[in-house]
Amino acid sequence: MDRNIRTVDDVLKLLDGLFAPEADRWTDGGASWWDGFYADRSRPVPFFSAKPDENLASYLDRGLIASPGRALDLGCGPGRNALHLAAQGFEVDAVDLSATAIAWAEDRAREAKAGSIRFHCGDAFALTDEQLGGPYDLIYDSGCFHHLPPHRRVSYLALLDRVLAPGGQFALACFAAGESGMGSELPDAALYGEAALHGGLAYTPESLRWIFSDLEEVELRRMRDESPGSPLFGEPFLWTALFRRPG
Repeated sequence: MDRNIRTVDDVLKLLDGLFAPEADRWTDGGASWWDGFYADRSRPVPFFSAKPDENLASYLDRGLIASPGRALDLGCGPGRNALHLAAQGFEVDAVDLSATAIAWAEDRAREAKAGSIRFHCGDAFALTDEQLGGPYDLIYDSGCFHHLPPHRRVSYLALLDRVLAPGGQFALACFAAGESGMGSELPDAALYGEAALHGGLAYTPESLRWIFSDLEEVELRRMRDESPGSPLFGEPFLWTALFRRPG
């Protein structure tokens, strides 16, 4: 007989365990799935290309994000956005569950001679203050948030609260509701009954505004569609959002 629930963290871990093991994309247990995903660098996956997100480039070009500063790239994958931030003068911490993705990102950073990026392999929620050297002027997330189950939004918001500087900015790209096959639109409660996330969760603008309502909205729009020959990554099945923490 187990009676070991005492803290919020205990509850979150209990809820993690309600999902099937093969659904896990957010804990250390899901790292092997991502390792397999990133194993073949030649796969024709659009975001495998060393191109930054068009919205991130746009924020910087328009002065919506001040640079240089300190940045945290959550779910950095092969490092394409971290490299762009470093090229703009940011000091970057980049985190991913996958050792395979981190190795690829480190190879790219060496080739680009980008010395201002520190890569971390692991669960961002479990990294210590010594590992994540916040506070950060910018936290950027391209495709990490929509792979979290509903209860882990609590962990995500706690991480933002802990490491985002007053006046700092938070930006993300995530699956947009209404795009067939690109993100589940099941209600939160139904996901626990099915023990699956169905490849990730889709969001509406209203849901993003509610979840991040402690932050000030700067811009929320569809990601622009970028052609294969563009120097930027852009897919219109994603929402992009930029928020600012009150100073």
